Amino acid sequence: MSLRFVATPLEHPLEAPVPRPGAMDPGLAEAFVASATREAQLERLRRPDALAVTTGQQPGLFTGPLYTVHKALSAAALARRLEARWSRPVVPVFWLAGDDHDFAEASTASWLAADGSLASASLPPRPPDAPLTPMYRLPLGQGVQPALEALASGLPTSEFRDVTLAWLARHYRPEATVAGSYAGAMAELLGPLGILCFDSTHPAAKRAIAPHLLTALRSARVLDEDLDRWAEAQGATARTSGITVGDGAALVMLEASLGRDRLVQDGDGFMTRRSRERFDLAALERIAAEEPSRLSPNVLLRPVIESAILPTVAYLGGPGELRYLAMTPPIYQRLEVARQRPLPRWSGVIVEPRVDRVLEKFGIELADLFGPPGAVEAHLVRSQLPADALEALERLRTDIDAGYGVLERAAADVDPTLVRPAQAARQQALSGTQDIEKKLVQHLKRRQETELNQLARARTAVLPAGKPQERVLTVAPFLARFGVGLLAELTAAFEQWYGGALEGPSGPA
Repeated sequence: MSLRFVATPLEHPLEAPVPRPGAMDPGLAEAFVASATREAQLERLRRPDALAVTTGQQPGLFTGPLYTVHKALSAAALARRLEARWSRPVVPVFWLAGDDHDFAEASTASWLAADGSLASASLPPRPPDAPLTPMYRLPLGQGVQPALEALASGLPTSEFRDVTLAWLARHYRPEATVAGSYAGAMAELLGPLGILCFDSTHPAAKRAIAPHLLTALRSARVLDEDLDRWAEAQGATARTSGITVGDGAALVMLEASLGRDRLVQDGDGFMTRRSRERFDLAALERIAAEEPSRLSPNVLLRPVIESAILPTVAYLGGPGELRYLAMTPPIYQRLEVARQRPLPRWSGVIVEPRVDRVLEKFGIELADLFGPPGAVEAHLVRSQLPADALEALERLRTDIDAGYGVLERAAADVDPTLVRPAQAARQQALSGTQDIEKKLVQHLKRRQETELNQLARARTAVLPAGKPQERVLTVAPFLARFGVGLLAELTAAFEQWYGGALEGPSGPA
């Protein structure tokens, strides 16, 4: 396989995680989704000296953008390095955040069509006034079938195309929920690599999580004050986290009449932010005991919950996650939970051979495709202008500058009011050379349409719609062309990347 994996440069070296005490809650075993290696990995995770590297993501259509898979494989790669370093089991765990209620984000998938253009499919939109039902309760519905058909029709014939489509069809069925289809597809894909997928909405998970949510609710007021002070001390870091604190909102979400809703302090109780329903602490304690599925952590509390119920030493996140994870230390301290180390997942670009061929053909670098739109194309076209024409244009501009410079100085001596007309004449003459060059370039563009289209397709492959590849394209087309062996290659590359990025005496040398 002749793919290249080009990592996004890190601004700073990474500090390696360190071992910690603790063990998995044995009651959580049922919450891990069935896969080819589930029992073997659970056996390892049950050991008293076992540790975990976790990451996670909310549901996505056809497993969502590439960075979802990048996260999971990053966890596997780092776990391998730490296990070799520490000589104890370190298990990668992918946290399936099925409580999420962002249907717009979960309902769209994008890929490159056979002609190299960007294609996408979406589930029918949720009505604006519909309750914000969590994805683990929301059926996919019949709209998933046209989405699967659009993907199938958009993928070119390839060795692994049918296998890939069959994998998706097994899980993305109308009767399945948005989160359930995602969980099954991810577990089947990641299981052979030894990655456990944890269903955080499973009854066993909800029962284990509920006591920690109640602790956060009982401490809601002081937690909010802690976070407000921390944010003020962090300054710019807090302002770029995207998280608002100090406004009385609790760190716990509740499913109420308008769906998943944020609990906000209201006197000695709480009120849901959208539906304005009031609950005292006793009512929330009854819900935790009788209907724990209705309660879930918000983004700041979720990593704390993970560390409370799993022996995790590191959480791997993207840039946005790492910014808000910097806000969480007061929560760990207040709830007396060991803090796992936040570390970046691998981030970068999968460069296919067809892209490399274009780069080689035009003598450009991958970085050139990430430059200003049209810059590479303009350079390419201009380079095709006859050498004598370019020389003539340069001579004309030099002569115009020199000749009009003499005229302007003479004008200043004769009558200073003539300087401005002389300058205007100079600009008009220079503009004439620019017009000629522009016309030449336009005609060359028409003659070089094929080459320009090749450049455009290469750019779309690595920067679709002007956005990072990993945030737009889903993994399915890559699997259809290169097979699941791609995942093992990526994991090996990520493992090497972590080896070079981590430092410190406890790091995986």
